[in-house]
Amino acid sequence: MTAPMKEVLPAFFLGHGNPMNALQNNAYTDGWRRIAEGLPRPRAILAISAHWFVPTTAVTIAAQPRTIHDFGGFPQELYQVQYPAPGDQALARRVRELLSPQKVEFDDYWGLDHGTWSVLRHLYPAADVPVVQLSINEAHGASWHFEAGQRLAALRREGVLILGSGNIVHNLHAYAWGRHAQEPYDWALSFENEAKRCMALGEFAPLIDYEQLGRAAQMSIPTPDHYLPLLYALGTREGNEPVTFPVDGIDGGSISMLCVQVG
Repeated sequence: MTAPMKEVLPAFFLGHGNPMNALQNNAYTDGWRRIAEGLPRPRAILAISAHWFVPTTAVTIAAQPRTIHDFGGFPQELYQVQYPAPGDQALARRVRELLSPQKVEFDDYWGLDHGTWSVLRHLYPAADVPVVQLSINEAHGASWHFEAGQRLAALRREGVLILGSGNIVHNLHAYAWGRHAQEPYDWALSFENEAKRCMALGEFAPLIDYEQLGRAAQMSIPTPDHYLPLLYALGTREGNEPVTFPVDGIDGGSISMLCVQVG
């Protein structure tokens, strides 16, 4: 059992957006850096990325997780990026303990996908904080993932930074891939604003049952993979902790870059 720390770390959901953010300096990446600068140094990071969406619950167990380039059609420079953070087998075992009796597999093949390393390159560029990834089990509904976040909340008192990575609004079919700037779609703004309102009030039930929020939600969340990491972060909230938004913006009209801080 890991000894608790005196300070409770916040939990985060980061809108990671375009993989090219890994290489760029912009308002979003500057915001990510400021987040890390304002935190006590974590002993480890538990990342829940939209890009490990599989029909099992698994955690990475490798001592040196590989950097996964899980995308296509980008400049060669992006494929050369490595994020050589160590793993943390003790944290992987602790995650399995906290999620018991749910079966949790140890995975030594998966590593750090771009949902994780594209943001960690800015938060912790030295790659010197151990990182474990937890898969998103596609076989379960939204409430299960929120409850998993509740089970994992104890890690915040154990020096572990819980980091969900995805996008609250993620509709690539509507995304403006050209060079021209695209104003946010009305439905994207509508859903993001409603989500922010619910989070600020601590009213998470509508966000768990998001399919009932109408057309704006349906357009914003055509698939659940980029949305569910948010529910892990929200699930870690203790008592009346504030929920704040250190970074915001909508990219390409249909990708929310909103970051959510719990605590």
